[in-house]
Amino acid sequence: MATVSEWISGMRPRTLPNSVVPVAVGTALAFALGGFVWWKALLALVVSMALQVGVNFANDYSDGVKGTDTAERTGPTRLTATGLAAPKQVLAAALGSFAFAGLVGLVLVATTSWWLLLVGAVAIAAAWYYTGGRTPYGYRGLGEVSVFVFFGVVAVVGTVFVQLEAAPWEAWTASVPVGLLSCAVLVINNLRDIPTDRETGKITLAVRLGDTGTRRLYAGMVVAAFAVALPLVAVSWWVPLVLLAAPLAVPPLRRVLGGQVGRDLVAGLGETGRLQMAFGALLSVALLLG
Repeated sequence: MATVSEWISGMRPRTLPNSVVPVAVGTALAFALGGFVWWKALLALVVSMALQVGVNFANDYSDGVKGTDTAERTGPTRLTATGLAAPKQVLAAALGSFAFAGLVGLVLVATTSWWLLLVGAVAIAAAWYYTGGRTPYGYRGLGEVSVFVFFGVVAVVGTVFVQLEAAPWEAWTASVPVGLLSCAVLVINNLRDIPTDRETGKITLAVRLGDTGTRRLYAGMVVAAFAVALPLVAVSWWVPLVLLAAPLAVPPLRRVLGGQVGRDLVAGLGETGRLQMAFGALLSVALLLG
């Protein structure tokens, strides 16, 4: 039976910046545009984090029962594949996380707009069918598209919308660098797993691009995130503060472009998460100062 620490590892906490950063940036932008609502921002954060935990457990369950996860795989604890938890327990954790996200989201729906219910339903469906169902789109190289859309565009623009009840161009612009860094987390994770994914028939974008192409994609996403954030100087002249996070990009870029594999890329995953958090914090501060 899995211990508490193993369940926490199974949640894949290194991926949580994917859910925290877009809400922080969206909230800071709402503040800069004069529409900050603290309790809606808090609820948006809860929904985002619950969805992230839910998708992590759903992936653990689906990959485990399909046999595309193996006990020998490098990376965070796989509860299903290693037999630490029964598949039905991991499935219950995933469904429970989605249900909790849905219940909290209903408050935002009731106090903002009914069509957010549709957005939430699509987000939960996308989280499940990433690796779940008969034809999971994550096995067809579309995982990065989903991450960009839901942990970039939807999360940032949605956070702004529930507070401002509008979706100005600034929100769409801010969602791009956030989405790119979220994708970078997935890319380095899938880069590490290319050998085992190829063997088990899990055709991720990394498997399609190959080792060299995936390493170039990661570097491009990281560099582009800094570049595309700069137009937000129209909101705040402090936006170039994000460049202070650039030194944190050096260690993971060296790992990726230097050809490191396996456990070295696990460390790179953590470094990418720290880069993502620092970038998000600096962009949020810059927007607040504006």
